[in-house]
Amino acid sequence: MTRHDWVEHRRPGDRELLGWIRPAGDGFVAIDRLGRELGGETDWLAAEERLEERGLRWLADLWQLTSDDGTRERVRIVEARPDRVVVALDDLGSVDAPHRTVVLPFPAPDSLAPFDGDRHTLPATWGQPHPPA
Repeated sequence: MTRHDWVEHRRPGDRELLGWIRPAGDGFVAIDRLGRELGGETDWLAAEERLEERGLRWLADLWQLTSDDGTRERVRIVEARPDRVVVALDDLGSVDAPHRTVVLPFPAPDSLAPFDGDRHTLPATWGQPHPPA
């Protein structure tokens, strides 16, 4: 849940929520829609710029979710709220695949990361446990 001292920052024009700015020391820190910090302490205007540069388009990208056993699944973010983040298994647009969602806490855990594979193919080992790096 967002803290009481976080200030919403909305996109000029359509007023869509881009994230929050929170006090930190003598400055401020930008926080994106997943609840993750964008850089370190800075001044207010730079924090606003970080959020506006990031925008919202990145939320539509492919992501990967790594389970405790090392299994990675290709997912898409379907909901990013101040109390949770919901991802859905990316089924490559299949109409007959079961629709599965996973509810994650806010801020989103590090197990949710940008997809690092070839976005056009799934390797044969995808979804299988991976040895620790």
